[in-house]
Amino acid sequence: MSGWKFPQEGQMDKPSKIYFQTMTKYDVEERLKTNDLILIPIGSTENHGNAGPYGEDTFIVTRIAELVAKQVGCTVAMPMWYGSHPFHHIGQPGTVPLSDDVFTAHIRAMISGFWNTGFRKQIFLSMHGQEYALPSAIQEWGKKYQVPAIVIFLDLPRIMGTDLKDKEHGGPFETPFQHADEAETSISMALFPELCKPEHAENTSLKGFLPPGHVDRGGDIYGNPIPGHCIIGGTGIECVTFPEGVLGKAKLADPSKAKKAIENVLDYMVRLHNDIMERFPVGKLPEIKLMTQRDEKEIELVLKGPLNGGKHIYTIAWPS
Repeated sequence: MSGWKFPQEGQMDKPSKIYFQTMTKYDVEERLKTNDLILIPIGSTENHGNAGPYGEDTFIVTRIAELVAKQVGCTVAMPMWYGSHPFHHIGQPGTVPLSDDVFTAHIRAMISGFWNTGFRKQIFLSMHGQEYALPSAIQEWGKKYQVPAIVIFLDLPRIMGTDLKDKEHGGPFETPFQHADEAETSISMALFPELCKPEHAENTSLKGFLPPGHVDRGGDIYGNPIPGHCIIGGTGIECVTFPEGVLGKAKLADPSKAKKAIENVLDYMVRLHNDIMERFPVGKLPEIKLMTQRDEKEIELVLKGPLNGGKHIYTIAWPS
């Protein structure tokens, strides 16, 4: 679709009935009658240099989720502000990493809580490099509970595709996508310019131990054999090699360069939402017999929920 208009004012503290946490019980019960899908933004808190806020990754996914929710009428969960981090991020001042066991346990607990509330269709979205941990959390939840659900993780760089790449590879940017660089700063300026300080942007020179062509760059969008999260020793730790918190040429950032990449995500998320809701309208999920071999009567009670003559999901297991 066309006609997306951004930036728009953030909605996290507004009575807009977009965010679950700003809605009342009555609001949520009414929403579940018309739309039982929830978007769950997963961000991080980390050094993005002098031009971008520490919560940059979180603001990217929340602003995108807000735009989609306004368009399709679904709900957004307040974001998870702290994320999992690859080894080379550790030690960077301003970066607040969660251990992977804490991170994945938190994700599993969120799935359970929203499922128990009635949001059995969940889409997690992240722009931060934790694409190795989030799918693991979702799969472990599925193995533990074995109940009908639709739980999806969207890694936004994958959807942005070519429009996140440099000109040499068909994209709009001068330099390849990396952390807090030309591309990421451009995305931030397009979505939340009020939080960005481009006048303080910095440039750095990329440093890696192996020649190009082995390890993929930010977002793993270039198709190199080794994804960035599948190596230790490809580069030095960032608090030593990139104390600025910037990997690349943030001074080249321009919000107009990021417009198409953002639109790609918005268009796809609307399409995904519509396809899910068409196949599984409100209150509908894949058949019990196709999703689990647990006792069907037990699953029916859990699907009813504790306030409708059934049981809560924690009668199956606690999400430890």
